[in-house]
Amino acid sequence: MKLLLSIIMSLCLLSGCGLSNIKMPKLYKVAIQQGNVITQEMVDKLKPGMTRRQVAFVMGEPVLRDPFDDTKWVYLYSIDVPGVFAEKSRVILAFDENNQLTTINGDYAPGGSADDTDDNADSATNG
Repeated sequence: MKLLLSIIMSLCLLSGCGLSNIKMPKLYKVAIQQGNVITQEMVDKLKPGMTRRQVAFVMGEPVLRDPFDDTKWVYLYSIDVPGVFAEKSRVILAFDENNQLTTINGDYAPGGSADDTDDNADSATNG
């Protein structure tokens, strides 16, 4: 009885020693990517009047195509790194009856690249 009591008492006293210094292994959490990768450079290459084939060359095939309305292509992208960050983006492209790009909506707006804006600023000051 005394032996059992002394073992229990020693375990209780030792249980508080050094447990905070022990590093427990953590679970590895996988980053999950879904959809088409969308970058500002890709969207900057899109111009109204481009054909569907040209848009598919720049952006890739869309993730979603509405079977009832073939005039819209939806590009979705999401990345989730558990415990670090999550990002979602989308771009919706609309085509007219001639299969030419008319509008670009979503999280990225088409704009000139930095080189184009620098060239325009230089030409405005020079002339």
